[in-house]
Amino acid sequence: MHVDVKLSSAGDLFEAEVDGRQAGRLEFIRRDGVITYTHTEVNAEFEGKGVGAVLVRTALDAARVEGVRVVPFCPFVKGWIRRHPEYADLAADA
Repeated sequence: MHVDVKLSSAGDLFEAEVDGRQAGRLEFIRRDGVITYTHTEVNAEFEGKGVGAVLVRTALDAARVEGVRVVPFCPFVKGWIRRHPEYADLAADA
């Protein structure tokens, strides 16, 4: 299964699609050079299939390229970073 993740046209969330169907989203707020990840949601039919992980990895990779710190307010993002310590350096509270 291929998960396609794109930044929304409003620039305030990442949207995931699988086979042209919306599969999930990761919402964030950008303020003072820091990105706060506020909420991750995966549609029921795609839960447990790695969609959330692809959303988080894509968002964190984008933050790394941009050179900004992140606040993982969303419990899913926070847990994902804890399980992938190679991303811990991005966390503003690390």
